[in-house]
Amino acid sequence: MTETLAADPTTVTAPTAKKRRGRRRLRLWVPVGVLTAMLAAAYFAPLPHDPTEPLADTLAAPDGDYWMGTDKFGIDVFSRLVASAGVDIPLAVSGMSISLVIGVLLGLAALHRGPWGERLVRALDVFQAFPLLILAVALVALMGNKIENVVIAIAIINVPRFVRLVRSEGLTIRESRYVEAAHAIGATGRRVMFRHVLPNMTGIILAQASLAVAHSIVVIASLSFLGIGINAADPSWGAMIQTGAQNITTGQWWVAVFPGLAIFLTVLCFNAISDQLQDSFGRARQR
Repeated sequence: MTETLAADPTTVTAPTAKKRRGRRRLRLWVPVGVLTAMLAAAYFAPLPHDPTEPLADTLAAPDGDYWMGTDKFGIDVFSRLVASAGVDIPLAVSGMSISLVIGVLLGLAALHRGPWGERLVRALDVFQAFPLLILAVALVALMGNKIENVVIAIAIINVPRFVRLVRSEGLTIRESRYVEAAHAIGATGRRVMFRHVLPNMTGIILAQASLAVAHSIVVIASLSFLGIGINAADPSWGAMIQTGAQNITTGQWWVAVFPGLAIFLTVLCFNAISDQLQDSFGRARQR
């Protein structure tokens, strides 16, 4: 009679858990590394050509001299593509950072019991009923066609996201036992908010911040495509697509396709970071 040996759970689950942690870290650090490389190249890498100066060859196809070809003005597409990362990504991050600070503070303020929080949420519902891209175009048009106003517009359209997120998460955390215990020992409302409620929603806020940057990249590209906000002479992915859009039908696809791929890759990276942060936050709350 043969005996069946029971597998030791630690010998089975420990390597599997370690592999899963390794894969999760890889899924987080690969997009972080890609974005870091893009910014490092934009700020520090020697470019083969000036991203703003036209060359003699216009609409040249990709080759050894021009890795991604040139546009109708003779500007090297690769050099301008790399330089655009140093403009679009910092703009998106700057606008998101402003909206994060304002949105978190308003969201925490809306947690106080009373009609004020509900009224704020209802006002934000009305605000978010407008298409955000059209709203961003209107804001920049009203404030003036300047790059600083693009940052302000990005901040304004992202504030409601953070307010609603912080308030909804805060309403759940506020009913936790450790929050009730903090109130029981005499902690002030401000101390409870900043020492007990806010730290326990940091993960989901960071995940939303990464998602907001991805959305902001698309909005900035759309604005520059329309010729709004960013100076036409400054590198920008949206302006590059606008420059090359009319040449796609005549066979010069590289002028618009490469910046479009850059936007896709950047948005994909920020979305991947957001997914991993949400996953990590969800597992931490289950423990």
